Amino acid sequence: MINKVVPLAFLSFSLVGCTIIPGGGLSTYDKHVVEETDGGGPISSRVSVYRLTPKLVNQLKYSQVVPAGKSNAELANMISQYQYRIGPGDVLNVTIWDHPELTIPAGSYRSSAEAGNWVHADGTIFYPYIGKLKVVGKTVSEVRELITQRIKKYIEDPQVDVNIAAFRSQRCYITGEVNSPSEQSISNIPLTLIDAINKAGGITENADWKHITLTRNGVEQRISLYALMQKGDLTQNRLLQNGDIVHIPRNDSQKVFIMGEVGESQVLKIDRTGMSLTEALAKAGGIDEKEADATGIFVIRSTGIPKDSKDKNAPVANVYQLNMQDATALVMGTEFELKPYDVVYVTAAPIAKWNRLIDQLTPSITNFNDLTEGTLRVRNWP
Repeated sequence: MINKVVPLAFLSFSLVGCTIIPGGGLSTYDKHVVEETDGGGPISSRVSVYRLTPKLVNQLKYSQVVPAGKSNAELANMISQYQYRIGPGDVLNVTIWDHPELTIPAGSYRSSAEAGNWVHADGTIFYPYIGKLKVVGKTVSEVRELITQRIKKYIEDPQVDVNIAAFRSQRCYITGEVNSPSEQSISNIPLTLIDAINKAGGITENADWKHITLTRNGVEQRISLYALMQKGDLTQNRLLQNGDIVHIPRNDSQKVFIMGEVGESQVLKIDRTGMSLTEALAKAGGIDEKEADATGIFVIRSTGIPKDSKDKNAPVANVYQLNMQDATALVMGTEFELKPYDVVYVTAAPIAKWNRLIDQLTPSITNFNDLTEGTLRVRNWP
């Protein structure tokens, strides 16, 4: 009789237990589960695993290294030939020597910008004896020559000087993580990207200086200030033009995820100089020496498949495995550079998994023994 009672009691306890276990849940058995129909295989078949070796670490490292000290002959040539083109809103100063009556004096209370010749919306200025002159799109030298030719009718051998008193027609914009986001005028002095950022007070602590954007005529260019400022790669510099928008984003996307058997699972932000695998593990409190499997330290990295890719079997991730049974392997970890959205996962040792299973079973076994002992006492009660 006792043998029949025990299984019955255990079955009743199991059925009742399913309805009184605390916490919510989500069951899929009674729901419509959408199966994959695009022909793609399971994710495990689309993941490549690489064991980290000194050779592989070097290959990965040098594929990411920015060449140092690259020159930019094209930029140097553009700067050497640069000439400012006059636009509507600019103010010109026109001086004809020995003829002060043709030059409006600035006076004590008027700046040269206020006393000069304003370039109107139609691109013209007015000058005595000459009338309207079309100056928009021209350089200062071209305007000087134009006025000289026109004024010859009235003045013998005129000595004409033209300069720009105020640059108001052209500007660029520096936005994002700089200390002083600003609108900056394009003038007769060539304005490069690095000059504009310096004028804006430099980048802030939270700037992502590896992924800034330059938008010109609706087209975005990706530029690395890290390569320009840290490595001297002058090909990253640009000569700014009217309407350019330079945006320095925050480094919020520069993060990695540390999970598994570490001191504390967390999200870490990659700083300006980058972050190595060893550095990330150290910031997370190191691996748990009692629970972690030292052979199972993995870096999971997305391959970044385009959304419109038609290859349903293309690899979705690469996994890099570091074996830390020998602590000297941490040297390789210091040379392995993490990328944004990498997942560092430290697996549990087999004995740790077994101990957790036992820990989960112990309360149930204890409760079952208490229940069966109670049942036996009831059955033997006189």
